This record gives sequence, C-alpha cells and structure tokens, in this order.
Amino acid sequence: MKKLTLLMFGLIQVLAFSQTQDLASLASGKNVGMNALFDTKDHLYGYISIYSYGKTDKKTQKFEYVILDKNLNPVANKEFDAGLLVSGYFGYVDFKGQIILRPSDFNYSQVFAKDAATPVSMVIDPKTNTVAPKIYYDYQEGGTFKEISQPKSWKEERKENRSEKKEKGYNYVSAVGEIKEGGYIALEYNDYGKYINKNSLIKFDENKKEVWRYRYNTDGDRKVFSDFTIVDKDENRIYGILKKVNNDSKSFSLLVIDIKTGKELSNKPITGLSPETLQNIDHFYSEDKSLDNDRTFDDKIVLIGRNFESEKLKGFARMIISKSDFAVDLKTVSYKPDYVPFIKNIASDGGVENNYFLLTRDMYLMSDGSAGILAEKFKYSGQYNVPKTTDLVYMYTDKDFKVKEVQVFEKEKSKWVNSDYLFSQYLNDGKDVVFFFRDYQKDQVTKEKKWNLFINTVIDGKFKQEIIPISEKDNYVVTPYVAKEGYILLREYNEKEKFNKIRLERLNY
Repeated sequence: MKKLTLLMFGLIQVLAFSQTQDLASLASGKNVGMNALFDTKDHLYGYISIYSYGKTDKKTQKFEYVILDKNLNPVANKEFDAGLLVSGYFGYVDFKGQIILRPSDFNYSQVFAKDAATPVSMVIDPKTNTVAPKIYYDYQEGGTFKEISQPKSWKEERKENRSEKKEKGYNYVSAVGEIKEGGYIALEYNDYGKYINKNSLIKFDENKKEVWRYRYNTDGDRKVFSDFTIVDKDENRIYGILKKVNNDSKSFSLLVIDIKTGKELSNKPITGLSPETLQNIDHFYSEDKSLDNDRTFDDKIVLIGRNFESEKLKGFARMIISKSDFAVDLKTVSYKPDYVPFIKNIASDGGVENNYFLLTRDMYLMSDGSAGILAEKFKYSGQYNVPKTTDLVYMYTDKDFKVKEVQVFEKEKSKWVNSDYLFSQYLNDGKDVVFFFRDYQKDQVTKEKKWNLFINTVIDGKFKQEIIPISEKDNYVVTPYVAKEGYILLREYNEKEKFNKIRLERLNY
C-alpha cells in the first residue's frame, strides 16, 4: 500500500475534495475489480477496489482492498489472505455498516481440487479497519447452532448427504442468518429429492434461543404441498406469499406474521392474476440477471413482475401491499393495447420489428405507485446470426399503473453484445430517475465511429438527455460507473501502461 492513512468516513468530508484518483497508485498489486458501495437505503457509500498479489503458498493467495469515499478520497486499506479458488470480490454494505466482500470471480482450475469448498466472504469493519472471514451459522436438526468459519469441501458434503439420505430417506436442510431487527431467522425442511416437507420458519433471539416457530407444508408430497416466499420484513412483521398446490390447482395468499410472536396477522387470498404471474412476482430475471423489482415505503410494499395469461407473456403486473390493513392491490399493463399508441407494430408478447423483443433492463418504483420500466430491443443469437441490440424503450405509468408515455431512444445496432444499457439511480430523494446507456455512433464531422454516453433524466415526468464522448482514446478504455447524486464516475484504463484512473464528472440537470 502506498501513502494511505486510515480515516473515518465522517471526518473525510471536511478534508480535501478529490475529483480524480489513480487506482494503479493506491496499491502495488494487480487491480482485479472495483465497484460502488451502497448503504441499506440505497445511498452511495463509496467505492471498493480490490488488488491481487498472487499465490503466497500452495493453498493461499493474497489480496488487498482499498476503500474510497464517494468523493474518491482513499480512507482505508488492508491486505488479507484467501484460498486459491477465488479470483475476485464484489463488495456491499450490510445492515451493521460492515463491508462484505463476496467472492465473485473464480479460478476454475481449482474447482476440481479434492479439497475445493465454497469460498467464504470477508467482513471489513470500517471503524477499526480490520478484516476477517465471515462467520456462518448452521442450524442443526435437534435445535442447536454451530459456527462455521470454513465450509466443508464439496466432496465431503456430497459424501455426508448420501449417507444421511440412505439412513433417513431425506436430507435435512437449513439456512440461518442474522437480521437487522435483532436475533436470527432460520428456514428448515426435509428434502426427499422430488419433494420437500416439514418446513419451518424459526425466529431466535440474540442468544440463539428459539422464540417462535411457524410450521407449514408439514405433510407435503409431489402433488400436494405449500411454499412460502418472504417478500419483506420490518421491526414488526414478516410479509410473504404462501402458495398452495393441490395437483393442478394453485392458490395464493398474503401471509403476514408478527415478527415478535410468530402469530398470523393476516392470511388473505390473492386473486385476479394468473398462477404463473403470482408465483414469479417476487423476483424478476432478465437474461440471467436478477433485477431489483420491489421497493418498500413507510406505508406500502411495491412489486412488479411479468404478467402471464394462459402461460403466455402479456406485459407487466404490479402488486402493492398495504402495511396498515394488508390489502393487496393488483394492476396490469399489456403490450397490446397499452404500447400500441407509441409502438404501432408491437406484438402481444413484446415482439417488435425484425424479430427483436423488448427485453427488460431496469425498473423504477415511486412512492405514489407510479413506475418506469426500461427495455432494450434485443435479438437472440441463432444458428446463423449473433445477438444484437438496438433502441431503448422507456415506459412510465401513473399511480394507477396506466401508461402515460412510452419514450423510444434510438441508437445504432450493436452486435455481439447483450446490452448497451449501463446503470441508473434515483434522484431527489427517490422522486426522479437518471439512467445511462452507450451508443457507437458515427461522428458527423470526422465520419469515424465513437462510443458516446447518453445520460437520461426523468424529472417531474420530463425527459432530458446529455451526451458525453467515452470512446477509447490513445488505447485507453473508458468505462462509466455510478457515482454520487448529480455525478458520474469515468474510469480510464490501459493495462499495458498500468494506467487506471477514475474521475468524477458533474451532470447537467
């Protein structure tokens, strides 16, 4: 580490404001990644940059982290050891204010090693600048906790699972985690392979003593069973969707549990949407990427998922759960007829011209129930063609989930890429939105093609766009990153010259 002093985040704000930073000069190791850190309220906390020093012995390698505040001032750093399976980390901030380094990239040559095991996350305490492996808890059948600092090897786990299955006829499965409301929550069930049963949701206090247990799916089999998915929780309640299956029949209800006592506060049926819609509304995957499709406010929980009719995609569904009376409000938006005034040739499943489809890239949920959904025209690869993308399409609704407008952002066709969309963030305390995409455009003067960054704000329902050139220059790759509100972070990188600088640029809106 070079010339870096540990400072507290609260104190750094009164020191020099840095608009630029050279990542290559912050540590002598090889930079293997950097990402933005957000607190539990989705406010930018800062950045973390990871450096690799390679192997230190046959089983260990060394990394270093450098934490920067949101003005790019370096505030802490530390070296730490890890196993050989990990080649990179992604950082995030947990509810305790700790920074968790989750293994994100792997050295696949080590996957088949006989002692290969799931790599553990690292926990950074910013107050003391200490780092240690994350402690996991295993809740065991019979009601005991066990701390796990190093998971068993995959080979050993498979052997134990086979032995248990042979002895009992099932595998006992559990997962436990600490919660910000105090104590721990655990899930447990018996896994028979083709079905599971004897599910329990269990609450423990800070001393790991059981407080309550909510049982469901006690006698589940392949044809008749129930499943509970937690949607949200707060200091008073756990909100979730309970699905019950009886052969080909499926029913759903909003299950609300008192987090202090485990008693049911509500178990109201949810009707009005198809089973395919309701069983998927708690998550949203797009091209193997999970999108953030829910947002919690003081008075409500809002979720948006895909809407299916007769198992066919038709558009989107919005669910609002009231925290006061547990009422559920359901609304839908359909590609046809809702998009037709803006995109005439759209198909009922989101197909557009030339076999392109509207592929959802992001969504924005507002406190009054209004929403924005950003999609990109995408063509899947086939036997004789490569994946392609063209225009971005932004649809936004009113508070009743009725389409107000669909804005089409035309851009050049991109081949061999899955998306030209980059990222987004809320503005003005979550009331407005800015989203970023890139486009490879021909310069009207030089006729050369260059990458441009498009910055699109939606403030009070009004669109504004700013364009910044970000094309490679003098063999430097320019990559945009999310930054503090009102700014964007641009990274200029050249591995050969060990040039790796980041800078903040103010947005004009």
